[in-house]
Amino acid sequence: MSALGPRAVVFGAGGAIGGALVAELAERRVPEIHALTRAQADILDEADLAQVAARLGADGALDTVIVATGLLHGPGIAPEKALRDLRSDVLAKVFAVNCIGPMLVMKYFLPLLARRRPARLAVLSARVGSVSDNRLGGWYAYRAAKAALNMAVRSAAIETARRAPQAMVLALHPGTVESWLSAPFHGGVPVAQVVSPALAAKNLADVLENAKLEQSGRLLAFDGQEIAP
Repeated sequence: MSALGPRAVVFGAGGAIGGALVAELAERRVPEIHALTRAQADILDEADLAQVAARLGADGALDTVIVATGLLHGPGIAPEKALRDLRSDVLAKVFAVNCIGPMLVMKYFLPLLARRRPARLAVLSARVGSVSDNRLGGWYAYRAAKAALNMAVRSAAIETARRAPQAMVLALHPGTVESWLSAPFHGGVPVAQVVSPALAAKNLADVLENAKLEQSGRLLAFDGQEIAP
């Protein structure tokens, strides 16, 4: 059996990275994988999350929960180049998907993690959410939402350690992945650094399997290295 345990849940299974993570968990012989798309579990709908959590929790503790959702661009939404580009509706939407939704998943699913064996909840974050690493500016909404998510992960890790001492809460940076989310922004990235969803999923699963308990609450890159706040 995989080090990721017998019971796993993946939110955002309809996306490139989420779908690849489901396949990777299956490859690693995780016996029970709940692959949840937005239609099955809307992370912005508390009633929806509560219902799914109650259903899955009724069958026992969870070992691995991954939130593979995110929003960088879309109809009428694009990373801002300057303050003049800010719009309140876009800010609200980007924060909702990238921070509020994952926080609500933490609310309902961290209590379901196993208490007496290693377990983990991980959310997809980004290096651009690191304040100390920001040297280019711009991307206000996405950067700020990921920075806020990283802080939420830290707080959740502290709280979770009191209830489940062997459980970890982690933020993960998948790198630049061949996906709809990042496709318009590959121009400035060397081709060799753009990875397939399958390779990204393998890298992230490796990080989850090898993460140490003392790393709970931190942002880890696809190679396992910690990214400074």
